[in-house]
Amino acid sequence: MRDVRISYEFDWQRLHWMSLQTSYRSSAYFEFYEDDFARFYEKKTDFLIDYTFSIHEYIMKLLKIERQIKFTSEYEKDYPELIDLRNSIHPKKAHSPNKHYFQVFESNNGFIPNLSIVDLLFNKGPESKEYI
Repeated sequence: MRDVRISYEFDWQRLHWMSLQTSYRSSAYFEFYEDDFARFYEKKTDFLIDYTFSIHEYIMKLLKIERQIKFTSEYEKDYPELIDLRNSIHPKKAHSPNKHYFQVFESNNGFIPNLSIVDLLFNKGPESKEYI
């Protein structure tokens, strides 16, 4: 995983950022987080793990979640000392009931549970941690 490089042959960053702006410009907290999220779409990072880890760190900071992240050099089948959540989300498993919060396109699509952390942040802002 460490060696997976990001390709910039196609301007996916610009496209992704424009999609987020179009989708969430009218959400309650988009402007509050906009400048910080924009930096992830302006900077070029060589490796996918570095890119995703930097976003992960930022989201953990926003949610005020303090956890030490550890990397392994090979797949670990069991983590006896930790709560292993790797298999807790699966498309074929039923999920716990989802609490409702306002979503920008809810009037068109209804409430979509488990959409994304950015959907939650842009719509709930600082209350996102309590929702989780």
